[in-house]
Amino acid sequence: MAPFRYAYNALVYFGEDIADSIDRVARFGYDAIEVVGEPTTLDAKRIKRLADDAGIAVSSVCSIYTAERDLAHPDPAVRTSTVQYVKDVADFAAAMGAETVIVHPTACMKTQALASAADERRWAVEGIRAAGEHAAPLGVNLSLECWNRYETYFMNRLEQAASLWRETGLTNGGIQGDTFHMGLEEASIPEAFRQHGSMLQHVHLADSNRAAPGAGHLDFVPIVQALVDVGYQGYLSFELLPASADPFGAMKAGGQEAFFDRYTEQAIRYMKAVEAQIAAA
Repeated sequence: MAPFRYAYNALVYFGEDIADSIDRVARFGYDAIEVVGEPTTLDAKRIKRLADDAGIAVSSVCSIYTAERDLAHPDPAVRTSTVQYVKDVADFAAAMGAETVIVHPTACMKTQALASAADERRWAVEGIRAAGEHAAPLGVNLSLECWNRYETYFMNRLEQAASLWRETGLTNGGIQGDTFHMGLEEASIPEAFRQHGSMLQHVHLADSNRAAPGAGHLDFVPIVQALVDVGYQGYLSFELLPASADPFGAMKAGGQEAFFDRYTEQAIRYMKAVEAQIAAA
């Protein structure tokens, strides 16, 4: 089997200059870095230059969906500005050579609908389609990510993301699984990947406690075996966060040093050992 490509989400390195993040990721042998989707505060040209100098790629952009960024919002102005945000992130990704922009149809921590299910789905499909049509000629794919029920009511399982993606009619992208969220929502992580492998665009890895693989109780051997079985060729990107209802508040407060050097090294070392075990079987 061909080795996977690994990335680390700079979202984990809360408050750190991107130059330090790129240096760390390169130092521990990653293929790429995943960049936070804030094109107005981050310099795409600088990031591309730093990544090139470090010998790594920019794999993807992790978009941030706040209350003001909601493709399924009943206010047309909110929907319009959110579509523009996704388009701007696609431009940002293209400038860095990133192949994937992560998308969720509604805001993180919005846990109740503000309109009918039919209306929200229609607005989400329309917004994703508009953003995807903008991204396509840039060579950028959209990846619909599922979140767990404590962060959203809208899209929790791969089957739901697959249904929504098919409805957009887009061909540049697909769906995304995050093993932390999947551990809460899928009956079987490996089987979910097997059932929807043909649509799988991007994968986030984290253990059951959202720390580095090996720090919780997920068994990554059958998970990786499923990805091998479906011929997955995208990045495996680590998105690790403190076990807190407010992970960014926890990062800001300090005391989360493990998420920097320690987990960056542990994550890739652990997953490459899993790959080696599967290859030897």
